[in-house]
Amino acid sequence: MYDVIIVGAGPGGIFSAYELVKSGKNLRIAVFELGEPLENRRCPISEKKVKSCIKCKTCAIMSGFGGAGAFSDGKYNITNQFGGTLYKYVGKQEALDLMKYVDSINLAYGGEGTKLYSTANTSIKKKCLENGLHLLDAQVRHLGTDINYVVLGNLYNDLKDKVDFYFKTAVTSVERHPDSYTVRTAKGDYTCKNCIISVGRSGSKWMETVCEDMKIPTKSNRVDIGVRVELPAAVFSHLTDELYESKIVYRTEKFEDLVRTFCMNPNGVVVNENTNGIVTVNGHSYEDKSKHTENTNFALLVSKHFSEPFKDSNGYGESIARLSNMLGGGVIVQRFGDLVRGRRSTPSRIEENYVTPTLSATPGDLSLVIPKRILDGIIEMIYALDKVAPGTANDDTLLYGVEVKFYNMEVEIGDELRTVYPGFYVIGDCSGVTHSLSHASASGVQVARNIINGLEESEN
Repeated sequence: MYDVIIVGAGPGGIFSAYELVKSGKNLRIAVFELGEPLENRRCPISEKKVKSCIKCKTCAIMSGFGGAGAFSDGKYNITNQFGGTLYKYVGKQEALDLMKYVDSINLAYGGEGTKLYSTANTSIKKKCLENGLHLLDAQVRHLGTDINYVVLGNLYNDLKDKVDFYFKTAVTSVERHPDSYTVRTAKGDYTCKNCIISVGRSGSKWMETVCEDMKIPTKSNRVDIGVRVELPAAVFSHLTDELYESKIVYRTEKFEDLVRTFCMNPNGVVVNENTNGIVTVNGHSYEDKSKHTENTNFALLVSKHFSEPFKDSNGYGESIARLSNMLGGGVIVQRFGDLVRGRRSTPSRIEENYVTPTLSATPGDLSLVIPKRILDGIIEMIYALDKVAPGTANDDTLLYGVEVKFYNMEVEIGDELRTVYPGFYVIGDCSGVTHSLSHASASGVQVARNIINGLEESEN
C-alpha cells in the first residue's frame, strides 16, 4: 500500500514526487514509467546507428524518466498566454507563481547560469504589429537539451532513494475501490490511497481507455498540424538573440485561420519523433556552443478542432502523419522554392541547396500530404514572417513535414486538478489542460500540495 502512486515520470510526475518528498511527511511514493531510466534512454538515430526511425517498441525520445521533454531543448515558458490553461484552475497569479517556483528548482539542480529571456519592452512587438503579426508575452528560461539533461539527472539522484521507481513497467489499468486504487501491471498489482496520472501526450490513447473504464467525463481537444521550418540562423538572429523563443501568431487573409510559431531552436537541429508508431518531426537546441549548428528551426502550426459529427481530432492528425510516412518512409523535406512552384524536391535539389538539412529526411512534395487550407495558411505565414525576418521566404528555406502536436482529450477536473473521484488526479499533457514543460511541471507541484493539505486536514 502506497500513499501515492504516480503513473508517468515526465515533468508532471517528477515535480509531484519532488514536492511530496520535500513535504517531509515520510510518504510511501511509487512512480511507474513505461520507458527507461534517464541514463539508459538512447535513440539509435542520436547514436548514429541508423539514419531514420526504426520504430523501437518503446521510443527512447518519447518515454522514460523526464518524459518527452527530456531531450527537448529545455524551454520553460513562464506565461499564461500559451502552453496550457492551468490558470483557469488555480488562478492567473498562482499559475505564474508555480511556474516561477519550478524555475527556481531547475536553477538549484543544475540550471544556474542559464539565461531568462523576456518579451517585455521589446521593439520587436511593434514591428510584428506593423505587419499583421502578434508577438505573445512570456518569460523564457532556456536550459538547452544538454543542461536540461543535467537537471533531470540531479533530480533523479535526489529522488531515487526516497521514491520507488518502476521502470519498463506498463500500467495496464487502474481500478477504483471505496477508499483506494489498484494500479495493475504485468509485473503485479499495487495499491494506493492517492493516484496521479501523468502519462503525457504519448499516453493519450491509454488515458482514453482509463477515462472510459472509470466513467470520467471528457471532451474533445484540438490537434496542431504543420511543418518545421529550417533556415540560416542569421535570418532570425535579431529575434532569437533578444527573445530566444518568439511565439508569433498570424491570422490568414484567405481563411482567417490562426498560424503560430512554436518551439524555436536557434542554432539547433531537426529531429524525428515517434508517437504511437507514427514518425513526425521536432526540433532541439543546445546550451553548449560546441553543439551549435548554422541553422535555426521552428514549427509553423495550425490548430484544428472537431466536434460534430466527427470528434477525433487526434485521429485526423494521425491520418495526415501516416500519409507522410507512407509517401516518404518517415519525414518529408521540401525546399520552399519547390513548394511554391508546385514541384517536389529531389535529392539533387536538396544536395545543391544553400541550407544544409540537419535531419536525414526524404525529399518530396508536402502538398500531397498536408491539406490545402492548412498549407495555404503556412505559406501565407512564411511571407508574413519574411517582413520581420527577411530571408524567411527564400527558396532555400527547408520545410519538414509533418509536425503534429497531439493533445489528449480534455479530462474533466476541478480546481484541485482532481477528477470526480477523491484522490484521483490527472495532470500534465495527458489532462488536455497543459501543453508545455512549465505548465506540466507546475501542475505536478499543485497536485502534490493539494494531497499534502488533505493529509494535514485529516490529521487535524
